[in-house]
Amino acid sequence: MKHCPPGFKADAVALYESRPEATVRSVAADLGVNPERLRNGVRVAGASRPRGRRAEAPAEPPTPLEAENAALRNEGPRTGGGTRDPAEGGQVFRRQDALVNRFQFAAGYRRRYGVKRLCTVLGIARSSFCCWRGTGSGRAARQAADAALAVRIRAVHREPDGTYGVRRITAGLRDDGERINHKRMARVMRSTGLAGVRLRRGHRTTIADSSAVKAPDLIGRDYPASEPNTKYVGDITCLPVNGGKFLCLATVIDLASRRLAGRAIADHMRTDLVIDALAAAERTRGSLAGAVTHTDHGAQYTSRAFR
Repeated sequence: MKHCPPGFKADAVALYESRPEATVRSVAADLGVNPERLRNGVRVAGASRPRGRRAEAPAEPPTPLEAENAALRNEGPRTGGGTRDPAEGGQVFRRQDALVNRFQFAAGYRRRYGVKRLCTVLGIARSSFCCWRGTGSGRAARQAADAALAVRIRAVHREPDGTYGVRRITAGLRDDGERINHKRMARVMRSTGLAGVRLRRGHRTTIADSSAVKAPDLIGRDYPASEPNTKYVGDITCLPVNGGKFLCLATVIDLASRRLAGRAIADHMRTDLVIDALAAAERTRGSLAGAVTHTDHGAQYTSRAFR
């Protein structure tokens, strides 16, 4: 207390006198001072309170120091109401608040309340706070670098009508000689609200029928074919169109020449779709006699009509 501002000792003693239900140690904990120093200040000032049973605190306006302590407990990022005792590990802030919020609060009010007192109330180490303040220039430099990077990202993102995402913008900047990590790129783009356009949404095309008979695997993972019209593969894919709708494309590809022998497109995934694609391949080749068609176990391919 000998290093406190003028009038602090008198305010501390007045706070002790105005709270008959509190002890010297509890008042000292609220103020962030040594209990013995407060006790000596009370003794020198000759302050007295009712002896015996502690009376309730009188309903009178709080002292300036008490008002400052109440404001210190209640200010800052909080979720919900209520006040906690600062002696309980400095839980002025809720647990979900980041540690940097405490550092920022202490930095903003250090001239008003003092670093030691703030660190005690907020439950942070003074060495950690001083280290955080010492690295402020580095943080400022990184923020400036991120701001400059955001300008370049906006320029690249604007060229293809705002369709490029993290990976394409990262590749573009690397081609220009920029050394940058895609994780940093994603962080900066999130902070600026930029995002690429995803043309595809997850659309499930393989829906198996548990009651259908599964055909044996005649290819046996041996996909290359030496002669055309011997091995085919078939599948269904969904193509996005305007209005948020999809068209389904069924294909039949020759594994020897990689030629698209047959195809069919429709706005559904019924069995007729894959049958039409197989019929188109038969018209292209003239005949599919002796050929093997390899597909997944979707309900369309395991249906009786397709077999």
